[in-house]
Amino acid sequence: MENRVPARSGLGPFVRRSGAALCLVSVSVPALGMDAEIVGIEGDMANNVEVYLQGLDGSQYRVERLRNEVVRLTQEAMRVYGYYEPQIEMRFDRDDEPQEVFLTIDKGEPVKLEVIDFTLEGDARDDAPFQLAIDAYPQEEGDILKHAPYESLKGRLQGLTVERGYFDWQFTDERMEIRPWANSARLYLGMDSGPRYRFGRVNFKGHHIVEERLRNLVPFDYGDPYLASDVAELNNQLSETEWFGSLTVRPRLERQKGSLALPENDNWWYSVDVAEIPTPYQGPRISRDALAVALGLYPPEFPTMPIDVSVTPADRHQFEAGIGFATDVGPRLQFSWEQPWVNRYGHSWTNQLYLSAPDQQFSGTYKIPLEDPLNDSYRLQYGLRQQDIEDTESFESTVDFGRHWVFENDWEQTIYLRATYEDFTQGDQSDQVLLLYPGVSWSRTRTRNPQFPTWGDRQNLELQYSSDAWGSDAEFFRMTGDTAWIRKLGDDNRFIGRLGVGAINTDDFEKIPPSLRFFTGGDSSVRGYSYESLSPEDENGDLEGGQHEFTASVEAQRRITGKWWGAAFFDVGDAFSEWWPGDLNKGAGLGVRWISPVGPIRFDVAHPFDDEDDNFRLHFAIGPEF
Repeated sequence: MENRVPARSGLGPFVRRSGAALCLVSVSVPALGMDAEIVGIEGDMANNVEVYLQGLDGSQYRVERLRNEVVRLTQEAMRVYGYYEPQIEMRFDRDDEPQEVFLTIDKGEPVKLEVIDFTLEGDARDDAPFQLAIDAYPQEEGDILKHAPYESLKGRLQGLTVERGYFDWQFTDERMEIRPWANSARLYLGMDSGPRYRFGRVNFKGHHIVEERLRNLVPFDYGDPYLASDVAELNNQLSETEWFGSLTVRPRLERQKGSLALPENDNWWYSVDVAEIPTPYQGPRISRDALAVALGLYPPEFPTMPIDVSVTPADRHQFEAGIGFATDVGPRLQFSWEQPWVNRYGHSWTNQLYLSAPDQQFSGTYKIPLEDPLNDSYRLQYGLRQQDIEDTESFESTVDFGRHWVFENDWEQTIYLRATYEDFTQGDQSDQVLLLYPGVSWSRTRTRNPQFPTWGDRQNLELQYSSDAWGSDAEFFRMTGDTAWIRKLGDDNRFIGRLGVGAINTDDFEKIPPSLRFFTGGDSSVRGYSYESLSPEDENGDLEGGQHEFTASVEAQRRITGKWWGAAFFDVGDAFSEWWPGDLNKGAGLGVRWISPVGPIRFDVAHPFDDEDDNFRLHFAIGPEF
């Protein structure tokens, strides 16, 4: 059965379309749909016709009615690509309740753009993103009409009004004039944005931190042009303080209302005996309506958008415990007690306890935020540490006070003064030292997908100086630096590189405690060697620590399947007394990575090339590389 249908629209002198988008976004597919085999068109246009026809159920129509529906839907599917008068031949697979239609389509001549007229009025006319959106319109006069770019432009302009504070906007012209007989179309789009709103007052509710501290986190001033991104930044900055258990930041659109005018007080409850009370002078009164009119005569210079912030305090005491394992230290336990806010000025206090067989630590930090609470603070840090590793036995107590800055480029800087007392035995050498020294450090860490970074880098540099001029038991200058990089190639290849250096310049090396000497080897430095087993040795063969350190590593990872990755690596490094060592210790091996719910689990088998035992060593750790 064949039928040739001229696909004229019959819409009079021209077709005018406005409002709703004509481009298909999604279509519900019934259980019984009409399959289509199409000849004459291909690609997106053919796919669109097929999707349109999937909504037809042949059992619900008589054949003649079904033909008309097929024509109508095919026309609609092709119009969004600029073809308004296709010639359509069709044949059904059967006369009774057909399930498939065979279409031969001659697209005909396309409708081409004759006029493109887009205009902006209001404050948006001088706001660059609006003009850029119009300038980026992908079609020109003479191109084949496509509906999608026009609808996309409307959506983009609407989005900009919300993002940039034009809350009184409206489309003044919104027309697609299509002349199928002339194969031409005219596009008109006019927008009057109205005035751009400015930020009004930020109102805080429910806060337990002094309001001045909170206002220092507001990234805009009263009267600044409204930006939705600034509202989001305010939300993020308040959240990052960790002072709040819940947080809501909501813009509030206000209109001028005569709400300050009072009604006439002529109700019965005002009728009291005032004979003995002197009546004060009452001047002329203004009614509510009159005040509203007066406000209209002198409107504000610009409309404002107040911001309402509602918060509740975070739990004042927060506890966390964790257990883990690493081949460097064996089983390990960690317990932390955090007070995200100690007082109404936003001070915070954190204490941590770390326990493993060779290393036990207790440390704490008291943070005093300054005018810029997130990026500028004083920090008092203290700690106790007991170590028994290889040929090192040490008990260390430390306290330091410093100032910490976070800069806009993500670099962090800390300047501090530290006091350290350490009672140690290193090999056959024992001593007790008291050191007082200033230091400065710079660091930056950037990652994407912190749990298993697909891109990231880390840099650290620290300088320290001690002198007996102010009572230290040793004089030294110490420098450490390291960098690490993660890059991904495609979806299945990941590469990691690390480099670390350190040096200490001193004439009192025997007074330098183990915590400031250099040791290397282990999971995070040179795999294939035990934890901190690489350093110069004394005449008895005991480790004594080095004055210099160098480590480097390269690692390539390849996805095996899903969350499983394979790894191959090469590490090199050593701690030594004089720069540069005659030979560096090297290790290489293979490993497996599993991205578990608690973080990456790393398992490596490494071979040391410069170890007398020449044995393979297993390395196991939990957590990202940095």
